Amino acid sequence: MVWERLKRWVRPREPALEAGHRENPERASLESWDRHSHGLEEFSRSLAEEEGLRILDCGEVLQANVSFLTSYGHKLYSEAFLSVLDSVRGMTAPEPSELTEDQIQRFLDATLNFPDGHLGAVLLWDTLTFLPGALAEPVVERLAQVMRPGACLLALFHADLRKEPAPLYSYRIVAADTLHVTPKGWRKPAQVFNNRAIEKLFRRFHSVKFFLARDHLREVIVRR
Repeated sequence: MVWERLKRWVRPREPALEAGHRENPERASLESWDRHSHGLEEFSRSLAEEEGLRILDCGEVLQANVSFLTSYGHKLYSEAFLSVLDSVRGMTAPEPSELTEDQIQRFLDATLNFPDGHLGAVLLWDTLTFLPGALAEPVVERLAQVMRPGACLLALFHADLRKEPAPLYSYRIVAADTLHVTPKGWRKPAQVFNNRAIEKLFRRFHSVKFFLARDHLREVIVRR
């Protein structure tokens, strides 16, 4: 597969680091790690079930992820949600800050401008944690429109997260059931999600499946 399969080559800006946390010894000691991912394992199985799917990756563009996803013969789109959010909101705005209706529409047009039923799979990662409250629901509503019935979505959530700077991660696919997680900085979470809130958010979808994990990341597989 070739890079032309990407809808847009996104080179995200470095994540905004919160003042006073860059030098925190405890936080600075965070290291990258490999984690077994039951969610990715189920997501990967869904990729093998059909040919010619259109997949949306909502994180940064990573060569390993592109190679893995296109190796199934699928078409890949990439939209770095948090970089688009920073662009729409403006880097001088307080973080997190609520968006105007015009800003919400600009975000949706920039990231999810697809025909109805166009996408067969979505890697949402942990982006919902950092989207302002007024934006998360419109994003999920638009996903419900642009994903076809039966399409699979993988999302991650920070467990036991309070509204303080949270680690911002890069997720690299190592194998069909393994992610390499790399801390990239710190960002204030906009929302804290428990299981009930996640189920409510994806209420228009057919099913929501939770996976237990030994670390502080929760995985969710959502079926349209």
